[in-house]
Amino acid sequence: MAVVRELVRTYQAFSAYSEENIRELGLTAPQFDVICTLGNTSGMMMGQLAEKTLVTKGTLTGIVDRLEQKGLVRREVPPENRRCFIIVLTPEGERVFESVFPSHIHHLKERLGHLTDAETQQITAALKRLRELF
Repeated sequence: MAVVRELVRTYQAFSAYSEENIRELGLTAPQFDVICTLGNTSGMMMGQLAEKTLVTKGTLTGIVDRLEQKGLVRREVPPENRRCFIIVLTPEGERVFESVFPSHIHHLKERLGHLTDAETQQITAALKRLRELF
């Protein structure tokens, strides 16, 4: 169980470091995840967006509602299927994406940049192997 404990502690440390920066950027972690997932796309249906983010479909509706209230996303009904809608970034949402995504990547690289290429490859391989066990 030492592996599980270390994995959880590592995730908690990463999450705290990452989320502090995201809050400074004026977003919650789930909002950031949705904006970054939609960035550089023409939009996604809710189901597709839920699959590509770390957010459940039930939670995603509330996140999209709040992002819509902030003017960062909008719902569009595609003409070929009027029973669903696509979530797209607004021009302001695009500006936020273009600002926060590179800023956050830089923030993460401040820590992850201390790893050598060999260490990065070892960690990636070990995490992939661990995921495959489940």
